[in-house]
Amino acid sequence: MTFEEFNLSITQKKAPANISKELEALWYDQKGDWERAHQIAQSIHSNYGSWIHAYLHRKEGDLSNATYWYSRAGKQMHNGTLEEEWEELVQYFL
Repeated sequence: MTFEEFNLSITQKKAPANISKELEALWYDQKGDWERAHQIAQSIHSNYGSWIHAYLHRKEGDLSNATYWYSRAGKQMHNGTLEEEWEELVQYFL
């Protein structure tokens, strides 16, 4: 799946079949369902889940919580826009 195909799938009612949990969390985030995205990110017990979790808390505006999760992921807080970080995450997990 390409980034363009993934991005187009956001208009669908359901997430694409057979995508990773990481991409599923990002899909729900882009659909505007932060809670579902957060639930999925919390279920990913790896640095990848922590990275998505950090992004979601940054988006929420909870920067202290985001800082904690970026640290758990071994990442620095993204200094670009939320849109840029979302795209970076999607591209990484594709």
